[in-house]
Amino acid sequence: MSGRERAGFERKLAVHSAPALLGVKCANLISLQVSECSPSEYATEFELRSGLRMRILCRCRERVLVYVYQPLLLDIQLSQPDVTAFLAQYGYMPDMSAEEMLVCLSGRMKCGSFPHEICIFLGYPLPDVQGFIENEGKNCLLCGYYKVYSDPEQAQRTFANYDRCRDILCDKLDRGYDLFQALVLSKEELS
Repeated sequence: MSGRERAGFERKLAVHSAPALLGVKCANLISLQVSECSPSEYATEFELRSGLRMRILCRCRERVLVYVYQPLLLDIQLSQPDVTAFLAQYGYMPDMSAEEMLVCLSGRMKCGSFPHEICIFLGYPLPDVQGFIENEGKNCLLCGYYKVYSDPEQAQRTFANYDRCRDILCDKLDRGYDLFQALVLSKEELS
């Protein structure tokens, strides 16, 4: 990956996954054109330098869906009893590790469609995921990073925090820092 391609890829990561990169949520999903870059070239360095992981969940002819996540936060999200019970409805066994669940999720994904449980893997609140399913995506109280069915005031605060993460991280990149330097500086600014 050339320096220019790397900078472009890091910028996309910052724009589309700043909350996960900064530890505010467990994961984000990024859609990339296959021709844009090869995330697998970057994944090992990414994990070593940041402690985060990325994996391709789905690959189509023209697009790749890259899942960027905080392993510890994902484990916490997936181990909540109500989340475990919800995921069991879709074939995820309670004794599965997060990595095994990601393999299962990847197998359930098809180009152009998402299984509803992906929202749990992205850290969305369970009541909002259930509300989305029950209402078939209609009648939400608020629409932002996800459709909100349960607590719009809390969701507005969450969305503002996600925006703040993106703005802070992108500002560091704009000032010439690479992604790993920007992450350190941004985490300091958030705390």
